[in-house]
Amino acid sequence: MSSVFSGDETAPFFGFLGAAAALVFSCMGAAYGTAKSGVGVASMGVMRPELVMKSIVPVVMAGVLGIYGLIIAVIISTGINPKAKPYFLFDGYAHLSSGLACGLAGLAAGMAIGIVGDAGVRANAQQPKLFVGMILILIFAEALALYGLIVGIILSSRAGQSRVD
Repeated sequence: MSSVFSGDETAPFFGFLGAAAALVFSCMGAAYGTAKSGVGVASMGVMRPELVMKSIVPVVMAGVLGIYGLIIAVIISTGINPKAKPYFLFDGYAHLSSGLACGLAGLAAGMAIGIVGDAGVRANAQQPKLFVGMILILIFAEALALYGLIVGIILSSRAGQSRVD
């Protein structure tokens, strides 16, 4: 019995695993960062309620991490169409590495944002001059996820380049 599928039969598994990894790990980082810094905002809000809106920045920055994973997951999943063009193991591995690069970078950034956000908003309640320093540290932590997004896009674009058409 012949099938119309051309390429490697198991390759899409690795591609879809990459899409799932990008979204799951990035959202884990976003959830951790949001929860950890949200606890700091709630604790600080008891002492200085007027600073709550100013201290919501780490929560917003953590939420962006999930969007990075969503972007890569959409890019990967739209690149998997074995009926339109052959999909080989090289393509699956490229998409898997793309998802892991973005997802794990998002997880690491979320952990950093959560820890810095929690300590930063509490410290900002006691000494308002620390706000700019906290924001700079948060920007550098967010940049880690952005590096993962960029590498993920580059790796995903490599899919389909293992053969001459």
